[in-house]
Amino acid sequence: MDNKIVINHLRELESESIHVVREVAAQFENPALLFSGGKDSIVMFHLARKAFHPAKVPFPLLHIDTGHNFEETIIFRDTLAKETGTELIVKYVQDTIDQGKVTEETGVNASRNLLQTTTLLDAIEDLKLDAAMGGGRRDEEKARAKERFFSHRDDFGQWDPKNQRPELWSLYNGKKNMGEHFRVFPISNWTEMDVWQYIYMENIKIPSLYFTHKRKVFKRDGAWLSIAPFMQLKDSEKVEELIVRCRTIGDITNTGLTLSKADNLEDIIEEIAAIRTTERGDRADDKRSEAAMEDRKKEGYF
Repeated sequence: MDNKIVINHLRELESESIHVVREVAAQFENPALLFSGGKDSIVMFHLARKAFHPAKVPFPLLHIDTGHNFEETIIFRDTLAKETGTELIVKYVQDTIDQGKVTEETGVNASRNLLQTTTLLDAIEDLKLDAAMGGGRRDEEKARAKERFFSHRDDFGQWDPKNQRPELWSLYNGKKNMGEHFRVFPISNWTEMDVWQYIYMENIKIPSLYFTHKRKVFKRDGAWLSIAPFMQLKDSEKVEELIVRCRTIGDITNTGLTLSKADNLEDIIEEIAAIRTTERGDRADDKRSEAAMEDRKKEGYF
């Protein structure tokens, strides 16, 4: 990458994000970084390491594990935490189900994605977190475009898009009442292309899922999904082995795969530059209704 304009742009985004991460450390007593093993949370962690170098990141990584994750993601998550000496806290949706707090969906379209919200809110309460940093970006989805850097949540963990605080210049207001907390989105102003170019520029390790590989998949509602033992197929759906990669990583049940031959970062960047659909375009959880993401966020989702 030798384009000075691109590099300068990325350094400006990096500086802004590092400033937000440091503001979190300064204003909150017990923050955590929400970590999924996806590219955005990996970049977030990289920025946090830069923000406090040579010291260790002063807050833990928190993963809400649905139990339906790609195996490669979990291996990457555990390896990264071990290699960097970072505290990793994992909370399991299965425990929330076993406790009777949520009911698991059934049927061919069953997903644990909605159930994550209860597990996350319980984790925030149990750990006494006053800030949870996430890798959400405004270009991902129209509901996320409404977010501030410091996104206030009430004492029920809920988000009111009409009651957010102004953020003038680079001033962030983290004042809260007892029981309230904030979700913080340091890479809000980044785009998908920015993320990939930054990963390339900084030579950041990412899970193998992002590169082309053979996988058993089936097509549902126009999207290719990976087959897993806990997924049911419709009579009309057939399993095929294709060359695919993940453009975004989430729960297996709703992560659409992309037919692709991109096996390196340069190819991925070229592919993203030419594509005309959003990275969440094949996320099944976003297709449940026109306002699916906003409804979930109001209830306490990421």
